[in-house]
Amino acid sequence: MLCTICGSGRVPETPVEGNFANPRGEQNQTTTKLESQTPTDPQVKTVLDKMAAAGVARPTTVADVRKAYLFYPTLSGSPEQIFRIEDRDIPGPAKANIGVRVYTPNSTSGLPIFVFFHGGGFVAGSLDTYDAPLRSVANRCQCIVVSVAYRLAPENRYPAAPDDAYAATKWVAEHGSEIGGDPRRIAVGGDGAGGNLAAGVTLMARERGAPRLIFQVLIYPTLDASTMRPVWWEETDVPTVTRDVKNDILRLYLPVTGSGRDPYVAPLSAKNLKNLPAALVITYEDNPMHDEGDEYATRLRQDGVATNVSFYPDMIHGFFLMAGDLAAGKKCIDEIASALRSAFKGASQNPP
Repeated sequence: MLCTICGSGRVPETPVEGNFANPRGEQNQTTTKLESQTPTDPQVKTVLDKMAAAGVARPTTVADVRKAYLFYPTLSGSPEQIFRIEDRDIPGPAKANIGVRVYTPNSTSGLPIFVFFHGGGFVAGSLDTYDAPLRSVANRCQCIVVSVAYRLAPENRYPAAPDDAYAATKWVAEHGSEIGGDPRRIAVGGDGAGGNLAAGVTLMARERGAPRLIFQVLIYPTLDASTMRPVWWEETDVPTVTRDVKNDILRLYLPVTGSGRDPYVAPLSAKNLKNLPAALVITYEDNPMHDEGDEYATRLRQDGVATNVSFYPDMIHGFFLMAGDLAAGKKCIDEIASALRSAFKGASQNPP
């Protein structure tokens, strides 16, 4: 199911077909059919029924999936009141502006800042899609949240998305005081493809020497371009991101000359993960990307990076967006806010 794709712009109407050409030979693997499974959480069952009734349970084209993401906010619950929301255009790397939405929870100056990159398989997602959960994160953490509308594929292929993500983070570091923030306390995060961008931004910041980041939140992130892991060859009836979907996303995202081993495409391909900010990695059951998150967390720890992993059983992709219907979505928001508060407090007590 293409549950990780949505957005705006001109949309191909034909089904997304074909496999992403992978030099590692995934096509030679054998598919294993698992026993039929259905989620046991009654809230998840209700959400799946709602998606089916709306005709967005199993989209097969980019247009279908972008339509699905217009539906997902109906599962987010009522947006919380917040002190101030401001939409801005900031300079981007392609002689075009990047849209950002700034959530400010109170009138205090010098608040810490959380830069967020939405999910959507690099081809979908919007500021509006993630409005409700980010209001909640800002209120619970009492930090400024900057949500980034990076350029989407297939209209804008790699490296447009990570270039925009890094440019927005750098702008926040350089202009944070203008939005009432403390540029010495910046964290980054995102879900799905946004988790990939957040991890990539930490690598870029390390290699380029700026900006200084103190924490990263990776919510069921995609961190590898390969589908060689055996888990990608297990078929299940539980809605998740499948091997074919991942390959199709990469085909839409990467240019012909792109490499699946580029660490800004696949952070797991980075030679080392030393000197990166502390991390919270959130994963869930029945998700092939669970293995990628676990492996990345292990490598972070091996390279001396303080890392916590939080596992959500019996969940579906996108549950961070579904706090209106899923208790796990509310718990995820609370956990992220708590982790950010701790990270920001630690940075206040131990300034650079």
